[in-house]
Amino acid sequence: MIRALPLLLLLSLSACGLRPLYSGGEGGATVQLLRSVSVAPIDGRSGWLLRNALNDRLQSGGDATSAFRLEIELDDQIAGFGVRRDDTITRERRTLRARYRLVDTSNGAVVLDATAGSDVGIDVVSSEYATVAAENSALERLSEILADQITARVALYANRTEPKAK
Repeated sequence: MIRALPLLLLLSLSACGLRPLYSGGEGGATVQLLRSVSVAPIDGRSGWLLRNALNDRLQSGGDATSAFRLEIELDDQIAGFGVRRDDTITRERRTLRARYRLVDTSNGAVVLDATAGSDVGIDVVSSEYATVAAENSALERLSEILADQITARVALYANRTEPKAK
């Protein structure tokens, strides 16, 4: 009975309508849509990092003939929240939030409007150089996390809008 449970589970999943997000591999509709997305320039260092991370994931040429354009507005904040008796900060939280819109370049319609965000804690140490390095490292990691979130959401949009095989 225990050996039959995984098989039963697999058979029940096939009937529930689940299908792979990246079905069809390199030639699938989801991958093709992701490759047809260009990322508009984003202001600041955090924008540069996020745009590069997105271009790596989307593998798009980023040319002017792209079918979709991804427009992103970032909010990057660092706030101190661990305070000693002498009013020095011992801990910071870096938060990176993005509002992004996927625009159909053929007619200018916004087909996806959503947000993504994450935060990370940073220890503030006696060395100012180490603290700045930790803040920069946190920004790099947050850019990667947001790029993953945005790519997954755009892929989900592509998967939901692709024509269903009959």
